[in-house]
Amino acid sequence: MKIYGVALLAACYFAGLIIGELLGSIFGVKGNLGGVGFAMLFFILLTDWMNKKNLMTEDYAAGITFWTSLYIPIVIAMASIQNVNAAINSGSVAIVSGIVATMFCFFLVRFLISLLKDESES
Repeated sequence: MKIYGVALLAACYFAGLIIGELLGSIFGVKGNLGGVGFAMLFFILLTDWMNKKNLMTEDYAAGITFWTSLYIPIVIAMASIQNVNAAINSGSVAIVSGIVATMFCFFLVRFLISLLKDESES
């Protein structure tokens, strides 16, 4: 079994949980707001950075692929249950924060696409 990439995945997960808990406390929600999503974002950005710096070996790539295939269905399913419970108990605060986060992501994707177009044209 490949264990490479476990520390990378764990660090991203803990960073995501910390940010999710901070967002939850800022918005007054008794739960984690987007911690798993932030963890996945950190994981994607970090592995992309490692690929660009040629730090990603075949063992790391295989290990990350293996752990990602376990991480996504299990952890996201557990987090979604927690987030649904928090959203039901928190009412409008959770709905508003979800809408704000979704709109932010829409604008962020548009911004990133424009950056990529600018890079490809030069």
